Amino acid sequence: MSLSFEKRKKKILEYLSKEGKVEVLILADEFNVSTETIRRDLERLDSEGKLKKVYGGAVKVRADSLELPFEQKTLLYAAEKADIGKYAASLINNGDTVMLGNGTTTMAIIRNLTNHADVTIVTHSAPAMLLAMDVFPGRIIFLGGEVNKHQQTTSGPLSELMLNQLRVNKAFISAGGVSLMDGITDYELSEATISRKMMDRADETIFLADSSKFGKATFANICSLDDVYTIITDRQCTDEWKQYMKDHDISILIAE
Repeated sequence: MSLSFEKRKKKILEYLSKEGKVEVLILADEFNVSTETIRRDLERLDSEGKLKKVYGGAVKVRADSLELPFEQKTLLYAAEKADIGKYAASLINNGDTVMLGNGTTTMAIIRNLTNHADVTIVTHSAPAMLLAMDVFPGRIIFLGGEVNKHQQTTSGPLSELMLNQLRVNKAFISAGGVSLMDGITDYELSEATISRKMMDRADETIFLADSSKFGKATFANICSLDDVYTIITDRQCTDEWKQYMKDHDISILIAE
């Protein structure tokens, strides 16, 4: 017996959340209905703004393809980011050298390092550098390069040249999206490039992603989930994602 449209709709949106796209043939087989029924379902969901119909299936609506300015991002999921930042800071030991990527979550790490005078921070984020100058007692290394005024960061060949001269214990990188298909993504190609370089120059990389980032893919790929070993998120992360991480030997740390 085939499922009703409402039940199919729920399943289709769940698959989209996890996979980023769905295919007509696979859905027809899954729900035991005709391909024409699935196409009508997708057309209806497209008209409702739930997805975007493409040849052979549908993809998530990419309303998140443009990143908000830094100041606006600080207002989103502030409590969750504070918890994630505090948890991340607890993983930093005296004597560590750490790289902090762009994003508002890494700011919360700095706020919890006020007693870590023996730690060295390396960052290309101007807000992170300025905050560290105010509250962080340790050494600060700021990466020069071309300035992105929108996100208040530096990037480009000069930034990469400096990164090539450094080796650190840990890198903390904020994810713009976490997707089964697209892995860890960022909104801008230049930021994704810097994040990959930080991964290369760190003994250990820890990704930071509040629960709103799961099931979402943004413009530029940082790495696949096969390259992820540790990710910190908040308590709203779904059981399905927790199980996926466990099944794929990814350590998922929940910031309470």
